[in-house]
Amino acid sequence: MTTTNGQWFPASWPERIRALAEGRLEPVVPRRAATVMLLRDTGEPGGGGPAVHMLRRRASMAFAAGAYAYPGGGVDLRDERPVGWAGPGLDVWAERLGVDAASAQAVVCAAVRETFEESGVLLAGPDGGSVVEDTTAGDWEEDRRALVTRELVFADFLARRELVLRSDLLGPWARWITPEFEERRYDTWFFVTLLPAGQRTRDVSGEADHTEWLRPAEAAAAYDRGELTMMPPTIATLRDLTPYATAVEALAAAAGRDLSPVLAQATLEDGEIVLSWPGHTEFTKRITPRAPGAVE
Repeated sequence: MTTTNGQWFPASWPERIRALAEGRLEPVVPRRAATVMLLRDTGEPGGGGPAVHMLRRRASMAFAAGAYAYPGGGVDLRDERPVGWAGPGLDVWAERLGVDAASAQAVVCAAVRETFEESGVLLAGPDGGSVVEDTTAGDWEEDRRALVTRELVFADFLARRELVLRSDLLGPWARWITPEFEERRYDTWFFVTLLPAGQRTRDVSGEADHTEWLRPAEAAAAYDRGELTMMPPTIATLRDLTPYATAVEALAAAAGRDLSPVLAQATLEDGEIVLSWPGHTEFTKRITPRAPGAVE
């Protein structure tokens, strides 16, 4: 792995980009995924905006090792199973996410399920006007672990506890698709939500070796100094959160967000590979074929 100003940059990219440009590489079909920016207000003097819950991925991880990210993961086929549902209907979600109704439910369920699996926070309640307040007891932890190991289906977990998924607590924020030249590809929807009253995050993700609450501006500044490693979607969404003074303001802003997919492009210019993300010029990289992995 290579990093530039804190940006995660796999060493395999230059050769794979050349192979794609020359027609020697067949892009992997991206797997659908969801990730959640969990927000809370700090209440500290001077404000500074809300904090977001972040995980540092273990160095042993095959994808984005050592990078800071949000709770999230791939969509499980079983996420399409019917669940108790509160909030906008699936037709509304389908239109907003740009997919069919079944896929929309799967993406939203994955967002809620992965947040619970990786932070212990559950966006569900007995009805459409309430949310569970405490998920730290032993029986909750048993269920969380069973979800992680896929011994328990999320729909069955909610049904057994007589809970409905609170889709209205999620605000769709962005959509990024892993570049075509990557070995592991994801079509990922990013959501924002507020930490429910009475709940707290726990360091329970098996994919992370460290978790913390960070103000977006402070995390972005640490990235700029090269102190925190992040993938382009992570730092881009962090920067987008910096204008908001409160978590509620950020969640309200989700309604107007553009969910057009962001997909990296690779072109050849004067013997160099130019890697760019449309609308995000800070991530543009020029890679010299004479020195694969060199980044200017």
